[in-house]
Amino acid sequence: MKTQNKSQSKSKVPKDGLFPEIIRNNYLGSRKLLNKKAVISGGDSGIGQAVAVHFAREGADVAIIYKESDNDAKETKKLVEKEGRKCILIKGDLTKKTFRTKCADKIKKEWKELDILVNNAGIHTSKNTLEKISDEQIQETFNTNIVSMISLTRNFLPMIKKGGRIICTTSVTAYRGSDHLIDYAATKGAILSFIRSLSTNLAEKKILVNGVAPGPIWTPLVKEAFEHLSTFGKDTPLKRAGQPSEVAPAYVFLASEDSDYITGEVIHINGGDFVGG
Repeated sequence: MKTQNKSQSKSKVPKDGLFPEIIRNNYLGSRKLLNKKAVISGGDSGIGQAVAVHFAREGADVAIIYKESDNDAKETKKLVEKEGRKCILIKGDLTKKTFRTKCADKIKKEWKELDILVNNAGIHTSKNTLEKISDEQIQETFNTNIVSMISLTRNFLPMIKKGGRIICTTSVTAYRGSDHLIDYAATKGAILSFIRSLSTNLAEKKILVNGVAPGPIWTPLVKEAFEHLSTFGKDTPLKRAGQPSEVAPAYVFLASEDSDYITGEVIHINGGDFVGG
């Protein structure tokens, strides 16, 4: 089953964890991103939505790139504006060159410059054997998760100022693999290499490139993607899945001055799984 990042805004999370927590009620912004401009792909829901709201609470204006869910996008916009910041919504398919160009043109017109690019859009389709993965699925997964990421970054790069940040969402599967998300894990490994390669390439320009590798995190479509919800995340040392609210602060750190001496690195938020790199 193919899934994309989805989420709901809940201030309190039921004990079953089936409703993601976007931001903790007691999360206090400290102006770490005051007046910064950030673009977030896949920012309408799930981890992307949480990042958008955290950025807004830290003082940033955000632009959300999303594919389908107008309701989720409008909810994200509402949450961002509740923090007193501006939110631009851009709807379309990132696998299309014309849309990627449209995204860059719109941001250039609205903001002229960009401080932060968060590459978060992605899909996965669960198949328990390699034989069941079609060529069409492989192409769609790679085009969505890594090909469009590289191209979108290239389009936005001329706008990113010295001291700017590029943050990419990879995954614990890039390090340990996944027996039921084989093509997805391969794209996440490619994203890891993209982070390391681009960080070296842009170091002289003082643009920092880092990543976040989430483990099992609650989002609404987890219920559709995985059959055994009762065990989701229970194989981690912390014996539970994480919340978007527990992932987004890592993006704040990587987007802020606190990470000025970090590039080419990945933060692991996975409940204690030990992974290399």
